[in-house]
Amino acid sequence: MNRKDSLLLGAAGLAAWCLYRATQRLTYSFANRVVLVTGGSRGLGLVLARQLAAEGARVAICARDEEELDRAKKDVSQFGIAPLAIPCDVSEPDLVHQCVDEVRNELGPIDVLINNAAIIQVGPISNMNREDFAEALATTFWGAYNMIEAVLPEMRQRESGRIVNVSSIGGKIAVPHLLPYCAAKFALAGYSQGLRAELANNGIVVTTVYPGLMRTGSPRNAVFKGQAEAEYAWFKISDSLPGLTISAEKAGRDILNACRRGDGELILSLPAKLAVLLQQFCPELTTNLVSVANRLLPRATGTSDSPALQGKDCKSAWSESFLTRMTEAAAWRNNQ
Repeated sequence: MNRKDSLLLGAAGLAAWCLYRATQRLTYSFANRVVLVTGGSRGLGLVLARQLAAEGARVAICARDEEELDRAKKDVSQFGIAPLAIPCDVSEPDLVHQCVDEVRNELGPIDVLINNAAIIQVGPISNMNREDFAEALATTFWGAYNMIEAVLPEMRQRESGRIVNVSSIGGKIAVPHLLPYCAAKFALAGYSQGLRAELANNGIVVTTVYPGLMRTGSPRNAVFKGQAEAEYAWFKISDSLPGLTISAEKAGRDILNACRRGDGELILSLPAKLAVLLQQFCPELTTNLVSVANRLLPRATGTSDSPALQGKDCKSAWSESFLTRMTEAAAWRNNQ
């Protein structure tokens, strides 16, 4: 085969692949699919539930807070069929199996699982302890593991199913003052990537999502240690910066399209994509730049046993200024 024939064959193969992916996107519909969203009572999970309901999916949401779930159920009902709302702590395997059984009994076998539940702890490593890391892993990693273990047997039996695991840019590049969160997101990312490879022969598609800075309103419910007011201020301001952040609504649409196409990986936002490229090709430079950024963050005060406060209890002039209006608006929209 000469060079010209090789190029033509390669071009034909690429065209066939693009056509296949486009067809996949057009043919896979969420209408009448049973979709379970963890952490679905607020933030990105709530936005995804709204968008799925609007597409005609039979949505189930779970979260720990029953009052938040009640508000979320009323909210999502405006977009489509009222969701099934189930109180559940995803870190508890028995509760997870009860949740999945209830979804199956009420709506039918789960077609799509979206693991979105997570907690965010912010503060310097000197103020973090083993319990902080254990708590982050329990919800973010073990919570996703528990859910996947509960839905896999039926998906394997049907040789069909889709799983979306929401990691973070912090699951690719460690971010200072977010180490428990990053450790849990790194664990979820590795597990999710391995699952995709192992479950492909079972007809199950796994997508790993890496959002960058995203306006969900989450700083209000994040946990802060050390100089809590200063930590909350920088975190909330970062979450509001135009151009560096994306809306939860756009993130939700992109995630559902990635699931629809069966993508293996989705990195959300241009800054996040550029950061990942820098990390891949210049890892030492990336670490040095992150170290410089760390010097600008609040210094540690107290010990690892310092009290942990929710963002809404750490208000200051900076955190409530015009610099954080976009995040504040997102918090009100998304039940935060």
